[in-house]
Amino acid sequence: MLRSLYSGISGLRSHQTMLDVTGNNIANVNTTGFKASATQFQDTLSQMTQGGGAPQEALGGTNPAQVGLGVQVAGIVTNFSQGSAQATGRATDMMISGDGFFISRLGGETLYTRAGAFTPDAEGRLVTPDGSLVQGWPAVNGVVQQGGAVGDLRMPKGAVSPAQATTTARVTGNLPSDAAVGTQITQEVEVYGADGAARDLTLTFTRSAAGWNVAGQDANGATGAGQLVLPDGQASAGSSVAVGGIAVDLSAVTGFAELRTVSISERNGRTAGTLDSFTVGADGTLVGAFSNGSRQPLGRVALAGFVNPAGLEKAGGSSYRATANSGAAEIGTAGSNGLGSLDAGTLEMSNVDLSQEFTNLIVAQRGFQANARIITTSDEVLQELANLKR
Repeated sequence: MLRSLYSGISGLRSHQTMLDVTGNNIANVNTTGFKASATQFQDTLSQMTQGGGAPQEALGGTNPAQVGLGVQVAGIVTNFSQGSAQATGRATDMMISGDGFFISRLGGETLYTRAGAFTPDAEGRLVTPDGSLVQGWPAVNGVVQQGGAVGDLRMPKGAVSPAQATTTARVTGNLPSDAAVGTQITQEVEVYGADGAARDLTLTFTRSAAGWNVAGQDANGATGAGQLVLPDGQASAGSSVAVGGIAVDLSAVTGFAELRTVSISERNGRTAGTLDSFTVGADGTLVGAFSNGSRQPLGRVALAGFVNPAGLEKAGGSSYRATANSGAAEIGTAGSNGLGSLDAGTLEMSNVDLSQEFTNLIVAQRGFQANARIITTSDEVLQELANLKR
């Protein structure tokens, strides 16, 4: 049989594969995190009809003569270039700007994806649309346990920020130096115990001949006293008074005439609070905002990098699995070790270029038609050979 007939068949098969790959790219033009693929061709074995000859003194060398036996698909390569960003406004949507993959766990298998459309499930775990569990480092008492094994990230609505006892307070403002002896100025502030119970702390400033006497008392009956001297209108460093385990700093108080602006401007401590919302930092840290006004980390999203991302195997669901040629996953935080940063409230769209894909369709179609013509032409030649017998 004619070799051209088999060459044409190989061309049909190869261009059919190109059509399949291009069609899949176009079908996923709006798939979050999708990476387009490209088909690469190479020729197959060639049949030697005449070998090459070395040059001699009276005879020049001859080149080998070979007849190619068709084409085959050399590979289908994934293009991991950055896709465009689409703002969604959802806190759980994340986009990697740069290299890297999110890590997810589906059953006992670890998968990798660029699609950051995550949602919390009924247990507060971050999951992908197909139910894979997003991996990262959880936080314990507001401290991210980075460096250990990654685990499921949780965003439980029932998370509680513990109460914190008030231990320090700070008084600022001015006490009038021209006030009459015996003048009293009272300031109150709400403070908290270790269990989050609130109580009032009262500071009373009484004008004396030497300066101001400071008396403190809280609702539990604890008291404290001190003296505030304001030479040249400035308090001496270290001026303070202790009331029921709370150190009240008075060093920022001034003593100029006519101004009565003294107030308790700062104090630590808080009640217990529940999780209201959370935000995602550029390094992947999930920071929870609690009803008591505190903010603390809930966990950190882990990213994975590969020496050869093109060696990853597509596992469906916009996910990939590692192979022998992708190299082992190098796990780290966003913005470190060559990994990209994270953008919250944004998704990475498909990197499919429709103009290029439609051009590839035309090229594949014309290549298919040309190879079909090889087959019909070879068939006509065979028909002519069969007609020689007539």
